[in-house]
Amino acid sequence: MKQHLLWFGIASLVLSACSQTSGIHQSNQFDNNGLDKKAKLLSGTYQLQQGAALKAQWLTPELLSGLEEQLKYLNKKSVAQQHNLPGLTITKSQLQQSIHDLLQWAEHPTAQGGKAFALHQLSGEDGKGNVQFTGYYVPVFKVRTTANAEYKYPIYRKPAGLTNYPNREQIDFEQALAGQGLELFYSNSLVDNFFMQVQGSGVVEDEYGQQHLLSYGGGNGHSYRSLGKVLIEMGEYTADTISASAIKEWLAKHPHRQRELMSRNPSYTFFSKGLDKPVGAANVPLTPLHSIAVDPAFIPLGSVVLAQVPVLDGKGELTGHEFRLMLAQDKGAAIKTPGRIDVYQGIGDEAQQRSDSLRHYGKIWLVLPK
Repeated sequence: MKQHLLWFGIASLVLSACSQTSGIHQSNQFDNNGLDKKAKLLSGTYQLQQGAALKAQWLTPELLSGLEEQLKYLNKKSVAQQHNLPGLTITKSQLQQSIHDLLQWAEHPTAQGGKAFALHQLSGEDGKGNVQFTGYYVPVFKVRTTANAEYKYPIYRKPAGLTNYPNREQIDFEQALAGQGLELFYSNSLVDNFFMQVQGSGVVEDEYGQQHLLSYGGGNGHSYRSLGKVLIEMGEYTADTISASAIKEWLAKHPHRQRELMSRNPSYTFFSKGLDKPVGAANVPLTPLHSIAVDPAFIPLGSVVLAQVPVLDGKGELTGHEFRLMLAQDKGAAIKTPGRIDVYQGIGDEAQQRSDSLRHYGKIWLVLPK
């Protein structure tokens, strides 16, 4: 997201997949991870799939609403007219045409409508089309407008005029920004603050019962590091046992080591108030289960993507895949590869549970007009 509002999802905190063409990163090797082990090596970053067609059943009301918002983004003069991707050039007019064609197809269904699109498969993490799907969400927790003995952890807006911003340890543990009037609210948990920063936005409820959407308000410019990977390197968890819940559990059991672990990620997120609905880097409202965060170097913002999405049961176990049209409306600092997308799950506890479980593999195709 610019890095923008809804940053890298919960699995970005857990496992930031490496960009590799030789194989899947060892931190993502676990049983039933959705990997297509029989897939063949693609000829490039994008491979046109011959004879493929979309299905009208994928044009859900939620998707169509998201497409309208996506078109608003593409109609802005500031959006680039052309995207030079590795081995593929995409114009703004092509992205607009894809949406117009999908909306027209929904309004006037025809048997041939799904054949009007060209589907370009992405090479994925391993060059064979395997793309890791992770999730992100908007958390909800209680805050206070003034500090007290319990609610003492500031949630900051970004200071203006700095050239070098302090890192996480300096801000959270050395109070580098205290007393500058930058505090938006105070929480009772530094861990909650940390996880909201990873998500890039959150809904907070003050002492008067009023809820506020806190949007991404900028970063400190320091590199992001995955705490999940740190805990795996420390030998505390393995690739198949690490999760956001596991990280929270570890922090709760080791309060004297919270500074040590959280400071290993020097990246820090600031927040702003004012918006009514969560938005992403495209600055349009996000649609749960359809909006995705991408690496714009491989998937331009404003793109429509066909995804073979991993489907999980209530225990977080993969039960299969389903096809879904999705909207590239966000980006994140941990997503720097053609082998990873982050799926927006929504607001609250259920969205958090879905986000926590999802780090499985599927496939994606860029949807363009023929």
